[in-house]
Amino acid sequence: MSFRTPFRTPFRKLLLTAGLAGMLAAGAGSLAQAADLIAIITPSHDNPFFKAEAEGASKRAKALGYETLVLVHNDDANKQSQLIDTAIARGAKAIILDNAGADATVAAVQKAKDAKIPSFLIDREINAAGVAVSQIVSNNYQGAQLGAQEFVKLMGEKGNYVELVGKESDTNAGIRSKGYHDVIDDYPDLKMVARQSANWSQTEAFSKMESILQANPNIKGVISGNDTMAMGAFAALKAAGRTDVIVVGFDGSNEVRDSILSGGIKATVLQPAYRQAEIAVEQADKYIKTGSTGQSEKQLMDCVLINADTAKKLETFALAD
Repeated sequence: MSFRTPFRTPFRKLLLTAGLAGMLAAGAGSLAQAADLIAIITPSHDNPFFKAEAEGASKRAKALGYETLVLVHNDDANKQSQLIDTAIARGAKAIILDNAGADATVAAVQKAKDAKIPSFLIDREINAAGVAVSQIVSNNYQGAQLGAQEFVKLMGEKGNYVELVGKESDTNAGIRSKGYHDVIDDYPDLKMVARQSANWSQTEAFSKMESILQANPNIKGVISGNDTMAMGAFAALKAAGRTDVIVVGFDGSNEVRDSILSGGIKATVLQPAYRQAEIAVEQADKYIKTGSTGQSEKQLMDCVLINADTAKKLETFALAD
């Protein structure tokens, strides 16, 4: 008599049940892990400033145990909205965002809030309060005044100069320009002969600078709303044999640091992009765990002047100790 037949079916069922339970447990674990996701959305990483933001946020999030979804909106508000839809669909626990427009972004951040996903803004503000949990931005006005004071000093308080302005829809462009002029305009012998937007672009700044220089060959200085435009302007000036023109930027990039150290661009203003992104992630983590950041929504971080005396301390939008 065989005893195998009566026990075969229950034993196989037991094995199948155990296997299924294991699969479900593994699946539940992966689902839980996938749910601990932070989405990081910035403008193009072609600009080292935004690349540093993404890297700072991503590394800090991973160190805190999160998965990351790093996305780029290229300053396109429609694309930004689609990427926020992606973050919502993926069940992100939080969104770290350097936004694509102070007005155009409000609805997208509200959409995330309605989906119970908090947003933590860096670098650029939006024109609404109570929609994002945090808006952590550089003190652009303070930084612009530092840059302008250095520019005035380098110019010897006189001469014709050009201003290159960032993207007009970006609040920072206007704030920096105001900070510059609230200092420079107090010196009547400093005369602005051209003011044009180069939309934060190095290529566009090169082209604009070529045209401005042809129309105004007697310029003595260029003050720029960011380092990328400063690099474009300096390249155009160098190509024209005008390395005597004083150029000052804003951001604190490694590229401008190297130019300062080699006697090219004269100064920039460091805004701590990397640390700003880290702080946003840290506040997101605290909010996820406790429901509060313990901070006010609007938070300003002071900027630092970078010139020939301090450039050696600069590395990836941060100052070495």
